[in-house]
Amino acid sequence: MRNMKKYLLWFANENIDFRKPEIDSLLSLLNIKMKFIKEPQNTEPYWIVQFDTDDDVKKLAERSVSLKMCLELWAYAETTSELHDILKNHQKSFYEQNFKPEKSFKIKVETFCKHFSQQEKIQKIEQFDYLPVEGSVKLKDPDVCLQYIEYYGTIPTSAPEEPYCVFFGKLITTGLRQLIQTLSLKSRKFIGNTSMDPQLSLLMANQAKVKNGDVVLDPFVGSGSLLIAAAQFGGYVFGTDINYLMLHGKTKPSRIKQKVRDKNESIKANMEQYKIVHQYLDVLVNDFSCSFWRDNFKFDSIVTDPPYGIREATEKIGTDKQNYIVNEEHLPTHIPSKIEYGIARIYGDLISFSLKHLKLGGRLVCWFPIFREDYTEEGLPSHPCLKLVANSEQVLSKLTSRRLLTYEKIQEPSPGTEINIDKILDFRDKYFETREESRNEKRIREAKLREENRIKYLSKK
Repeated sequence: MRNMKKYLLWFANENIDFRKPEIDSLLSLLNIKMKFIKEPQNTEPYWIVQFDTDDDVKKLAERSVSLKMCLELWAYAETTSELHDILKNHQKSFYEQNFKPEKSFKIKVETFCKHFSQQEKIQKIEQFDYLPVEGSVKLKDPDVCLQYIEYYGTIPTSAPEEPYCVFFGKLITTGLRQLIQTLSLKSRKFIGNTSMDPQLSLLMANQAKVKNGDVVLDPFVGSGSLLIAAAQFGGYVFGTDINYLMLHGKTKPSRIKQKVRDKNESIKANMEQYKIVHQYLDVLVNDFSCSFWRDNFKFDSIVTDPPYGIREATEKIGTDKQNYIVNEEHLPTHIPSKIEYGIARIYGDLISFSLKHLKLGGRLVCWFPIFREDYTEEGLPSHPCLKLVANSEQVLSKLTSRRLLTYEKIQEPSPGTEINIDKILDFRDKYFETREESRNEKRIREAKLREENRIKYLSKK
């Protein structure tokens, strides 16, 4: 049996709660085995792990947007002197297989949560002069890049004098972080008020385990950010939405300086911009509460962000009028009226749709809004045939957040099994109630302050 090699996975210090769900999903998708040497702490930006080969590490990094870099870990310790002792005690044969006369190299220094000048970094590099390096120094694209990292915790204002931990190793690869910038909303052709951040979109596609040839649906597609992410990983993407104006690029522009939308603004234009239009199937205007798909049609994954009723309306086709009938003469020009589509009902329909149209083993990845003080897992939509495999929180404010829920379909539904939506709170109603309460409290504070200032003014007279 081959010995597993030791590696350091270094993560971007953002969306911390999403790291493990993304990596777990990719390990499952790519059929890679990883073992923890040190159980990770959620606050720390690194994992110390084992893989079978460098190739496994590279496959993981090629898909991960949480990872910054991966090192073959040669040594780690609590102090620099301990680290140097470990490196000095490595066998000669270990260095011979890594340092060849014909291979160029460089040593790079990185400090986490503490700044050092370039001169100070050079001094740290010079402490490694005992390494039996034979090749020439090359600062740009060397054959071997050695990395020295000092970790000073996560609070810059209270960083210690000495690092908590130090690491040294050979850079194997970097993560897919550059794709976040490539897909930036700032340069995207078509966006809306609720266009999803590229990093979160890519995380969702990874948690959905999208791969080449998958058919992926976003039933609340909006401006199509989630389709772009899924298409980047080889998915054939399809979207639906009730908002005719959004799908036809006729809504008010979201960019401050833009007065009117360009004629060719559309989801397809975005696909063309990123050269993934061959992955684009189509988008259709559709009321999600009235599914039009054939019963036997299956998607490999469903990735979506349903409306919460705050920036985007929660609506479905309908009327409150009794026995309402549209005359035949008006049908050609009739625009159906809409009624409120409650959040509990939206998620109930989403679970029901997934039970019918998600393949066995496929994943539903969706956002779910909550008030943090009210949150319980019992308040999430659920069904025995859908296993909740990941549940990560993105904090939006002191009071609210949204959770990224990842369900995996583990069996086909049998008659009589119920969808649990009874404990879902109406986020929209409470949100506007809370805002009104905050406004009232602000009015009372301002009135009090005005009265205090008036009394002070009168007392001076």
